[in-house]
Amino acid sequence: STQLPAKGLGYLGILRRLATMSSPEVVRRLLLAPRVSRVIVVLPAYNEEANLGNLLRRIFESLTDEHLGFSIIVVDDGSSDRTQQILEEYGRDFPLTIHRHARNQGLGATLRDGLRQAAAMANERDIVITMDADESHTPGLMIRMIRMIREGYDVVIASRYQRGSRVYGLGLGRRVISRGASLLMRALFPTPGVSDFTCGYRAYRAEALQQAYAEYGESLVDQDGFQCMVDILLKLRKLPLIFGEVPLILRYDLKRGQSKMRLMKTSVNTL
Repeated sequence: STQLPAKGLGYLGILRRLATMSSPEVVRRLLLAPRVSRVIVVLPAYNEEANLGNLLRRIFESLTDEHLGFSIIVVDDGSSDRTQQILEEYGRDFPLTIHRHARNQGLGATLRDGLRQAAAMANERDIVITMDADESHTPGLMIRMIRMIREGYDVVIASRYQRGSRVYGLGLGRRVISRGASLLMRALFPTPGVSDFTCGYRAYRAEALQQAYAEYGESLVDQDGFQCMVDILLKLRKLPLIFGEVPLILRYDLKRGQSKMRLMKTSVNTL
């Protein structure tokens, strides 16, 4: 009978042992197969000079502490402040790709360009993460989301409605409206594993994202405003994907600058 490779050899040691047991073609395929997935972070940004530098540092710390390979795509949606200059400064030291809109086009167009580029550059084992650029989403949570993708989930959402979630710095009125929207979405579009349809902090298995682009093409992201997050999720729920959530710690108290979301307009457009 064939003896299995011994434990404790490490990856290269196992390959050497397999080389004595397998054909050269099998070993060649093992060597060429990607072993470690990469994390691609997509950041839509508009006038985020007060937040962006610190956020990039925190992303870098969170992912390098876990020894994860990563790259960051920032889509600057026509910022009129120092966002572009800050990105150029950090681009000298960070694995940063910058895409700039000549004029402000809204979150939908910004996310569309970022996700399209991420899906095009990713291999199927990579993980694509979208998050806000205003520091309200804590980068440390990415590690739990990445772990769930590796455990078998296709889409992982940072949810305000999971046990253990916390929300800081958000007014009562907006919390009530957000909770009502969640209940309405769950009633109209029940999706196993999903309670938060609007949060933009998500992790996607790159293969699932590429499958969605193959199915929908450019219409995967065809809404202009914040309602694009709901629209993307409603399209993804039609595919054979596994959804999951992690509890979100939403830190609006760390956000500097005014919110870009107009609550009533977004609510009407979403409906």
